[in-house]
Amino acid sequence: MMHQQRSESRLSPSSDTEDSAGMSRLLAPRLAYFAGVARTEHVTRAAQEMQVPQSTLSRAMVRLEQDLGVDLFARRGRTVSLTPAGRTFLRSVERALAEIARAADEVRADADPATGKVAFGFLHTMGSETVPGLIRAFRADHPRVRFSLVQNYGEAMIERLRSGELDLCLTSPVPDAPDLVARRLDEQKLRLVVPADHRLASRRRIRLAEAADETFVTLEPGYGLRRITDDLCAQAGFRPRVAFEGEEAETLRGLVAAGLGVALLPPPAVARPGVVELTVTAPRAAREIGVAWLDGHPDTPPVAAFKKFLLSRRGTLLPD
Repeated sequence: MMHQQRSESRLSPSSDTEDSAGMSRLLAPRLAYFAGVARTEHVTRAAQEMQVPQSTLSRAMVRLEQDLGVDLFARRGRTVSLTPAGRTFLRSVERALAEIARAADEVRADADPATGKVAFGFLHTMGSETVPGLIRAFRADHPRVRFSLVQNYGEAMIERLRSGELDLCLTSPVPDAPDLVARRLDEQKLRLVVPADHRLASRRRIRLAEAADETFVTLEPGYGLRRITDDLCAQAGFRPRVAFEGEEAETLRGLVAAGLGVALLPPPAVARPGVVELTVTAPRAAREIGVAWLDGHPDTPPVAAFKKFLLSRRGTLLPD
């Protein structure tokens, strides 16, 4: 009779529409208490092991059963035994508590000063030489810090910063947003890359206006380097005629080598045959490289250490 009354008092029409998230918030604080009582099958012993007052534990179990509308225990004094419903519930509770413990271990490990993790984003053009060199130098003093590395274009990395997927990112242009902190670290000269048999290939320097009639290959809209290319061409008095758009600078170099256009690009890690790279004398062709992070976001010790390291490389971030 008691089971029927308890079920009717809890399982009212309003509970039929209660979402699972709401029920989880209601039950979560009492799940560890339930597992402790179920394990010992004795309220007093469980209270001693968990170092909580016996009365608190007893009330928590009664409230848990009321919230569920199901008897979880058969009681004989201070000794209890699980009902069939209690055994079913215990299996899921133990899995849930084990997953919580695993997650707690993971976040503690990621925050460990010596062996923690840094989620670090950077531009594709920094992946072959700049970032490997930075990480190697940083790990000379922090040999066991781990990295989760993400290569992407600037706007995508900023969104991943905001979503909490990244701790830091190297990007260009240096972002200016109220929710971000950004610091300029270095500057990278851009060159006009032309095919080796191009009419301008014998030159060493060029004013960008001299390429106004050329076909350009560029990165897709949304990439920082595309925005810089468009701005520099506008300063030179023309709008570039774009024949091909890509997602990676070295692919663009390949298109230039194939004679499909010219491009404004940062220096390559390794010289590529089939192209000639010209210094742009006007307008001043360069892009700023900076590091950004979410304002007010607390740093774990490994993230704080790597941030300090990056800031110490101001002016020497890029290889000569």
